[in-house]
Amino acid sequence: MTNKPNIVLFFTDQQRADTMGFAGDPVARTQNIDGLAAEGVVFRRCYATSPVCMATRASLISGKHVNDHGVWAIADPELRHGPSHVRNIREAGYYTAVIGKTHLWPHGKGHTRDHVNEMHDYGYTYAMEMTGPVESASTDSPYTDYLKEKGLLDTYREYLRTYLRGQKQGVSLPWELSPSLLPTEDHLDMYIARQASEWILTYRDDEPFYLQVCFGGPHDPWDSPAKYRRMYNADEMPLSITDQAIGPISPHVEMLLKYAPAKLDTMSEAQNRVMKTYYYGKVSLIDDCIGLVIDSLKEKGMMENTWIVFSSDHGEMLGDHGLIAKKVFYEGALNIPCIIRPPGGIEGWQNNGLTDHLDIGATLLDVAGAAPYEESDGRSLLSLIVGGPDAPYAQMHKEAVLSEMGLPPMAYSMVRTDRYKMSVDTLTRQPLDLYDMEEDPNELHNQVDNPSLKAVRDELLNGHLDRLLSRMNLSNLKGNSNLLNKFK
Repeated sequence: MTNKPNIVLFFTDQQRADTMGFAGDPVARTQNIDGLAAEGVVFRRCYATSPVCMATRASLISGKHVNDHGVWAIADPELRHGPSHVRNIREAGYYTAVIGKTHLWPHGKGHTRDHVNEMHDYGYTYAMEMTGPVESASTDSPYTDYLKEKGLLDTYREYLRTYLRGQKQGVSLPWELSPSLLPTEDHLDMYIARQASEWILTYRDDEPFYLQVCFGGPHDPWDSPAKYRRMYNADEMPLSITDQAIGPISPHVEMLLKYAPAKLDTMSEAQNRVMKTYYYGKVSLIDDCIGLVIDSLKEKGMMENTWIVFSSDHGEMLGDHGLIAKKVFYEGALNIPCIIRPPGGIEGWQNNGLTDHLDIGATLLDVAGAAPYEESDGRSLLSLIVGGPDAPYAQMHKEAVLSEMGLPPMAYSMVRTDRYKMSVDTLTRQPLDLYDMEEDPNELHNQVDNPSLKAVRDELLNGHLDRLLSRMNLSNLKGNSNLLNKFK
């Protein structure tokens, strides 16, 4: 038996960094995630490389920025032939497995088992892949097979299709969504957790394992079971950021409002609070799911020899600025949870340095003793964790982080430093918004036109963005000639 530690990555979909107890949320019930935070390091300022699911997941596995791997919006299965931290970890002597949603290929019709060879190319020895809740309305998987056997698939898919029809027609209001029609034990996230738990309990190989447990929630629809919704009192829910913004609206926000059902024009304070109970209910469901997997690790005596990492692909606006979903560079969509618990646990502490998905991938490689990413801005967090809260560099990491997204025919990029956040038109480098995150943490005063901040804009652009946008890959957007003509 090798002395190398096991690694478990819990990865959720569309989970904000601030809707959990350890993050200071006054109502969130997340005892299992809070337990990980109490025995690990919380990286409070961890940012998604993109506020888009497939783009950011491509970054995590490849160690590349969006402008380098080229997945601005839609997954490119050909990336499986490029760098993969999973493959590197496998080659370092690990049994690699994934249970749940990867979204490394575009979901449509067919069955996830049709793509198992692609998962093997990425480096997964074992892949039990599910889709997210929305995609499972049309894509089959082991989960839909399970529901079919129990006679629940038609009920589940009709629920989803009703939700999707309502979204398309603009009448699917998030505070009116009925709870899941399935028994709690048959919910997608609980199914994923149960499969991961059984996998751990039956694992017998001598190799250490790297297991990814990838939940479909709390991505919409917020189909939390009724019992989880009842855990929250709507009157006690914190209100979203609804103050009046000052300054120009960024074009990427305008484009989101034009093409996506993401603006909540008529939401009252009461409706905002009700809506949030549905989301929080799903967060608490996932917390119980994580607890189920942790119980299996404890039963096998593995907690003393297992690294546990908890994070998400991006956040959720949840009513902030009158928006839901993501595809914007506001904090709600970009700031993601990141907890790293070493084997055996430590006295938990919090790091306020700037980090991102590339750093998470680099850390996984580091703890596995695997070959690092090549040509990546990912920087392992292991030295920070080992150094502890009293080390002179304990609250430091990167000078700047980058996030990017494509909303065809446009592409946008955001750079975040310790104090400022600025987004630009990726191709022209035209600044679109600028926020002083110390003075304006709610991002209500866009100072992109403030002449006194010209030096700040120039530093963000010339000191950071030009370097971070050095490997432009427009493969996902090549169908639009106007976009290519703009590229300089």
